Amino acid sequence: MSTNKFIGGKFATGALLIAAGLLGASLQAQAAAIITINNMNAPGVGFNDPTPVDPVGGNTGTTLGEQRLIAFTHAANIWGATLTSNQPIVINAQFTDLACTATSATLGSAGATSIFRNFPNAPKANTWYSYALANKIAGAYQGTAGAAQINANFNAKLGKTGCLDGTFFYLGLDSNHGTNIDFVVTLLHEMGHGVGFQTFTNGSTGAQNGGFPAIWDHYLMGTATGKLWKDMTNAERQASALSGDKLVWTGPLTNAAAPQVLRAGVPALNVSGSQAGATAGAHPVGEASFGPALTATPITGAIMPVVTATGALDLACEPVTGLNAIAVRNNIALVSRGTCGFTVKVKNLQNAGAKAVLVADNAPGTVTGLGGSDPTVTIPSVRITQADGAALLAALSKRTRTTSAVYASLALDMTRYAGTDAAGRLLMFAPNPFQGGSSVSHFDTSATRNLLMEPAISADLTQSPMVPQDLTFKLLQDIGW
Repeated sequence: MSTNKFIGGKFATGALLIAAGLLGASLQAQAAAIITINNMNAPGVGFNDPTPVDPVGGNTGTTLGEQRLIAFTHAANIWGATLTSNQPIVINAQFTDLACTATSATLGSAGATSIFRNFPNAPKANTWYSYALANKIAGAYQGTAGAAQINANFNAKLGKTGCLDGTFFYLGLDSNHGTNIDFVVTLLHEMGHGVGFQTFTNGSTGAQNGGFPAIWDHYLMGTATGKLWKDMTNAERQASALSGDKLVWTGPLTNAAAPQVLRAGVPALNVSGSQAGATAGAHPVGEASFGPALTATPITGAIMPVVTATGALDLACEPVTGLNAIAVRNNIALVSRGTCGFTVKVKNLQNAGAKAVLVADNAPGTVTGLGGSDPTVTIPSVRITQADGAALLAALSKRTRTTSAVYASLALDMTRYAGTDAAGRLLMFAPNPFQGGSSVSHFDTSATRNLLMEPAISADLTQSPMVPQDLTFKLLQDIGW
């Protein structure tokens, strides 16, 4: 059974009982549910790292390993105060070397150690439940009493050369992580997977585990077919996992709470004009994390491409000059993704006089946002699919040097909440191509505010899985917590 990965990028407590720095030490968070953390690291590494450190952000530990354990117990206390179960939740946890590059990293991975169906009090017959949830519903341990229900790993290489260089886990308990990664938030995310925020169906093949659906699949629906995942064929599930904005959550508690958490308004691009042809109408876009946000008031203008000498879309990684500068002035520029950062492209077009920017993807797939940060960017920008970029470039073939008969309107669609479909259902993460460990078992990245159980960490996440900060606990309630 695969685990779920948390990828770096976009992403009343009970008693605190601490026994840090010892091989095999167990920590217990006690509230509405008792959570026990088994430290699986060997002496001298991970949770037993003896490196001296100063206390930080309410974390009083004096070694790196001790601070890591205190942060873990703090996160466990948050979940312990949120969940209810008369059976202890046991987590085997360790720091290990996980995948990373200089610019991205797998922060952690976690999942249920076992799954169960047809246990006492099971609400759905012939349906898989995570170990911890099965114990809660049955009111008794399934399998071996006291066995760990969750296995969790965290990246021991984070911050070292070649692993998200210069970025570290912040071990304070006060959310004051700055440009580093809040370890408590990472822990909350991974524990969320462990208690059941995941499907046990194979999203890449569509095959159900042992021929039975997960409880997750009773609430996951593909709008292209109108079927729940439990009722689809393998091929239908496989296609649904790649369907972008056509995979939704039908759980009533989550969807009813969405307006209390999510922003009203979804970014929208509408294309019109006498030369628009097949491009006329609405197109999905991804928001930029920099520059001014879109509002309900549309930004309109002629679309003008920045092109190379051969007529292909340009990357706009260098200052825009000559005919391209004339073309984009006071218009909405169309450029290609690639080579340089999004902020570089948009700043170059801003300097050339463009009023907004459409960045066409350079590979097939579903649309996502534009990452980056530059406070000097003052024009809006959005990302569009490679297919939409190619279609727009073809429609612009009859443009003049300064205008076209293809027009764009960029605004927020105020009839929807960011991260939902037109029917108000939460969108789930279904990118094309499939992302193993991330697809299907996360909220979609279009959600605003950012949610704890998106596939990538975001700097603005809080240490709460509950409304009004988050929808994670509502989804867990939908499946039986």
